[in-house]
Amino acid sequence: MNSSYLQKPQEVERTWYIVDAADKPLGRVASTVASLLRGKHKVTFTPNVDCGDHVIVINADKAVLTGKKLDQKVRYYHTGWVGGIKEIHYDKLMAEKPEDAMTYAVKGMLPNNTLGRKALTRLRVYKGEEYEQTAQKPIAWTGEIK
Repeated sequence: MNSSYLQKPQEVERTWYIVDAADKPLGRVASTVASLLRGKHKVTFTPNVDCGDHVIVINADKAVLTGKKLDQKVRYYHTGWVGGIKEIHYDKLMAEKPEDAMTYAVKGMLPNNTLGRKALTRLRVYKGEEYEQTAQKPIAWTGEIK
């Protein structure tokens, strides 16, 4: 009988990847990053274990939104107060805080549970090409950005 391999949390080996978002669609970069954060690219992927890697996204300000999304897409959020619904348009968001736009996209593609919240802590997003995690010796992600 063949048995499936189930990875244990203490067996997880994490690597660091750099994903360059320059001139690539925001959502496609986000789906690739979410997959890396979950660990779905690994042979040892186990759905109930946090086996993902660390991801650094650079050039978030150069990511593109296709079609009319830059003008029409809106992010809504609630402050928690009565009548506290707020909105921010993506043209303003991409101009002022492109890191947040990338983070929101990745967060929406991760599971809404403790695994997804833990995976999001391993994401670092930067506006330009400079990043702080040089000591970790990150590897450039050469796989396809779907």
